[in-house]
Amino acid sequence: MKKKVIFVGCIVCMLVLLGFSTVMESKWHPAKNDVVKVYGPGGPLGPMKELADRFTDETGIKVEVTAGPEVKWIDQAKQDADIIYGGSEYMLTDFILKHPGIINEKTRTELYSRAAGILVRKGNPKQIQTLEDLTKNGVKIVDVNGAGQLGLWEDLAGRKGLISGISKNIVISVESSAEAIELWKKNSKYDAWITYESWHYRLTDVTELVQLPDEEKLYRGTPISITSKTDNKKEAKQFIEYLKSEASHQVFQKWGWK
Repeated sequence: MKKKVIFVGCIVCMLVLLGFSTVMESKWHPAKNDVVKVYGPGGPLGPMKELADRFTDETGIKVEVTAGPEVKWIDQAKQDADIIYGGSEYMLTDFILKHPGIINEKTRTELYSRAAGILVRKGNPKQIQTLEDLTKNGVKIVDVNGAGQLGLWEDLAGRKGLISGISKNIVISVESSAEAIELWKKNSKYDAWITYESWHYRLTDVTELVQLPDEEKLYRGTPISITSKTDNKKEAKQFIEYLKSEASHQVFQKWGWK
């Protein structure tokens, strides 16, 4: 009888220890998240979201894209991001400098470039057709001083000696495209916004696109990287390879990329 009690006691102890071990393993090695979490700015959201949905349909691997100004998603991204993308090369570099350790820089790759253009009001009431037209009296320009567009208008204007002429017509500068869109929709006094052509395809109801001649166009990239602490490295890499396919390139082109 005594041996039986001891035997039962040993089993109980083993079960307790096993349960404790399982709890500790769960605490220090949380279960893999089956969703690939992707974060980045709002500019590339259109093609990113469309291709994430296609990828999920084709592979069964769920991809969730969260986009917008960094301040709105950075805290969550620090917890569960598998992939981070940028609206330009400098933008992702800036992210790396501000948040060291999040990005696995060895996985950084470039997707596709997009050109800058001029967004104007429906009907183009100020008859803006060229960069020179932005220097005319009475033209009110919105400037995004960040979000992948830092210095964009200046680079375009500088090649044609138009910096001072365009600068005098910039009536407001904001930090993000989201702010510019809100201003554009709320107040019709703004006539033009030098930004990426791709934004027109997100704002077809309130903008027309003035494309610059090929010899005047500037392009910026769309970089993407896997994070350092992802639990979905294989799936994240698979999604990025999917984005680099010719079929995916065609989707980006539909949204205004080269």
